[in-house]
Amino acid sequence: MKKVVTFGEIMLRLSTPGHLRIIQSNSFEATFGGGESNVAVSLANYGIPTSYVTRVPNNDIGRAAVANLRKHNVGTENIAWGGDRLGIYFLETGAVSRGSKVVYDRAHSAISDVQPGTFDWDEIFKDAEWFHWTGITPAISQGAADVCLEAIQAANRLGVTVSTDLNYRKKLWKYGKTPGEVMEQLVAGCDVILGNEEDAEKVFDIHPEGVDVTSGHVEAAAYESVGRQMMEKFPRAKKIIITLRGSISASHNSWSGVLWDGNKLHTAPTYQITDIVDRVGGGDSFMGGLIYGLLNYDNDTEALGFAVAASCLKHTIFGDFNLVTVEEVEKLMSGDASGRVSR
Repeated sequence: MKKVVTFGEIMLRLSTPGHLRIIQSNSFEATFGGGESNVAVSLANYGIPTSYVTRVPNNDIGRAAVANLRKHNVGTENIAWGGDRLGIYFLETGAVSRGSKVVYDRAHSAISDVQPGTFDWDEIFKDAEWFHWTGITPAISQGAADVCLEAIQAANRLGVTVSTDLNYRKKLWKYGKTPGEVMEQLVAGCDVILGNEEDAEKVFDIHPEGVDVTSGHVEAAAYESVGRQMMEKFPRAKKIIITLRGSISASHNSWSGVLWDGNKLHTAPTYQITDIVDRVGGGDSFMGGLIYGLLNYDNDTEALGFAVAASCLKHTIFGDFNLVTVEEVEKLMSGDASGRVSR
């Protein structure tokens, strides 16, 4: 099987214990994570060969991040060493009516200073069949956006499938460009486009009518119009996928997704996640499951079902990474949500 390549920033994640607020906490739990690295870990857990491309500082923190990826069988041979620091994000986990909060400390991180020519994309893609990036990466800096475009163009030239998660992050777009003007050229080179209920609206002003995600109920069929509009804007795209999160509270979400293939809207079961352990990385776990599903199942409905079930399970796992197996995901897909002890 050929490999999946992902490109983006891995960060040190510092989380308050339990549900403590940052102002209450005297310690932080240290892990690593980042959109594209999270996808790579999911795929590696499913037995897919992966290669994660990034730039990290050659210091103890950078080396720890790379070692963490290797522990999860992610290929790190294409990582560039350089820069002064690894980006950091602080996470305060919410509960009930208090939402979670993220504080970024990633200015001047190693990846933000990356420039075109840093990576030999033709060499990286020579045994790859899929390339994945997210809208977080071009939000970091102009250099990161330029390298992302360089990678997409190389993948297009070499016949590698390209996917993106739009991943709008308002707090990151600080270098003078709007998301729409940067993302349009990048997304135009994508075959598979993923977003949540607000990404398409915030980035491209494309949105369904009459949808209120705060009501706790999201109507799947309402998003067919989003799929149609996205394909009109980006004719290369073959599949548009929307994750559907209904936020009843910080601890209880409904979770599902739809896939528009240009002719049919595929829908997935809706899961009620009533005691969320950690929702960070939920969209990335969906993307990892979707890539696996599209590579291994015969139809889009099954692929979508795998993605939704995989990301449902991620909400039960602390940290950015979705540490589940194909067997566990397929068990949930079959309807077994009992949580019984396996022995």
